Amino acid sequence: MGAVTESGGTRRPAACRILRVTGPLVEVEYTRGTAMYDLVSIGPAGLPGEVVAISGGVVTVQAYEYTGGLAPGQTATPRGRPLSVRLGPELLGGIFDGLLRPLSGAGDWLVPGIRTATVEAHSWTFAPSVAQGEEVCEGQALGEIRDAGPVKVKVLVPPGCGGVVERISDAGGLTGDAVAAVVGGTEVTVGTRWPVRRPRPVRERVDSHEALNTGQRVVDLLFPVVRGSTVAVPGGFGTGKTMLLQQIAKWCDADVIVYVGCGERGNEMADVITELAELRDPRTGGRLADRTVTIANTSNMPMMAREASVYTGVTVAEYFRDMGLDVVVIADSTSRWAEALREFASRTGELPAEEGYPAGLASAIAAFYERAAAVTTLGGDRGSVTVIGAVSPPGGDLTEPVTAHTERFVRCLWTLDRDLAYARHYPAVSWSGSFSRDVPVLAAGHRAGGDSGWERRRERVGAVLAEADRLADLVDLIGIAALPARERIGVLAGRLVREGVLQQSALSEQDAYCGPEKTAALADAVLAVAERCRALVDCGVPAASVEEIDFGPLVRAREDTGPHDAEQVVASRDAMLARLGEVRS
Repeated sequence: MGAVTESGGTRRPAACRILRVTGPLVEVEYTRGTAMYDLVSIGPAGLPGEVVAISGGVVTVQAYEYTGGLAPGQTATPRGRPLSVRLGPELLGGIFDGLLRPLSGAGDWLVPGIRTATVEAHSWTFAPSVAQGEEVCEGQALGEIRDAGPVKVKVLVPPGCGGVVERISDAGGLTGDAVAAVVGGTEVTVGTRWPVRRPRPVRERVDSHEALNTGQRVVDLLFPVVRGSTVAVPGGFGTGKTMLLQQIAKWCDADVIVYVGCGERGNEMADVITELAELRDPRTGGRLADRTVTIANTSNMPMMAREASVYTGVTVAEYFRDMGLDVVVIADSTSRWAEALREFASRTGELPAEEGYPAGLASAIAAFYERAAAVTTLGGDRGSVTVIGAVSPPGGDLTEPVTAHTERFVRCLWTLDRDLAYARHYPAVSWSGSFSRDVPVLAAGHRAGGDSGWERRRERVGAVLAEADRLADLVDLIGIAALPARERIGVLAGRLVREGVLQQSALSEQDAYCGPEKTAALADAVLAVAERCRALVDCGVPAASVEEIDFGPLVRAREDTGPHDAEQVVASRDAMLARLGEVRS
């Protein structure tokens, strides 16, 4: 992407004195030209902060680092621009903190203060795609970085810029700050900066009809999501949120993954980074980490940097989206982000709302998820940002404010069930407590693509699960033997769907990922076997005789066959139907 101003024009407010330090809040003197959300360098170390209030000649700044050692009388310098991050080809495969400062090679701790990424020394191979004298518009590609990894990183005309290409660099090596072209008098560099709280502009938002395939059957079959949509994953401690999000990061068919570890434990973040580095990318054969951007703002890092990290992550995603790519942002978890908002609000004396959260919590959540979209970029390409956010309600209370507000603004909800998790059923996505508002759109897309049975298959699986759940209480009360024969088969069908289709092993090479064709084959196989069992009891075969049949080969088909091996699943189904054909009343 090309260079764009960091916003704020040429404002250069003068340095001022620190008046008071209260934790991450620092009060400084007002100096002419200072504006809300300006970046401020605080103290001798230049700690980064952001203006959050201006009142009565006093400017309140939230610091993004530990403020120990700061004292009244020291100097603070407003930078005259919003909090911005550097965007460039060096992001792919990198590990960064909440302000997008590189963690790789940083040692045990980041050096306090504004720390600039050392990208100038790295030379990127630039291949121009336009010639001098051509007319170009904003968002149009000027060239491509050839050695940034498996993703084609483009150098684009900045937003608000366009005109004649006055100069274009020849093919060859360029450093991160080198000028790749001059367009209409504006220098366009390989890297750029962009304010994290400002969405990057697009030509238009468009309706998407294409599913994001996650490789997780319970999601792709029952609660699918379209590219550019939004998902919340609420669940209590130990229900498998991080594991599910890691699997989606590994296996979904997005071009770029932005993984934001927002306030989570450092050991979990370390496991994610290690696994991504070791995992083979099924699309390219290389490392999956090479098309992943990891933002690690763990629980032992500064609290207010956690608040900024989710905006940093979605800004990175929009940068790659503008190149015509499909990007997935995984935020784990938005509850820790909301807790940072609550702590900050309490320090500023803001009137608390429900459970101490600020009154603007719902607006903040909505604004974050609103940045997900399928779009036509300024350059005319199609791209998308899909946002998947984990929610960690205290005590598993799904009625608490963060979960309740998030549910209002997302298109899909994948609720994790504690009972399923404790029963070792992975993924522990509750089929009764989850939903997908994208189903009608995807059903129309499947019909247009010739798969008219997709919607019917999903409805039948849902009906089997609902019937089994309805009967579960009766079984607990009176026992399975007291139920009528068809209802006993309903319980059996529910078990086969759960164990043979929805359950999935993240540790199995065969079952960690499941292609859409195998998912459909497994669902059809279980439904066909369940229907044959009902036919048998309707013909007088005792339900107990059907229940005694070994359904193991059908249930094990998910692990005994390859990720895309639908034919072998069909063979297992036919073998089971043949076995049922031998049963006599």
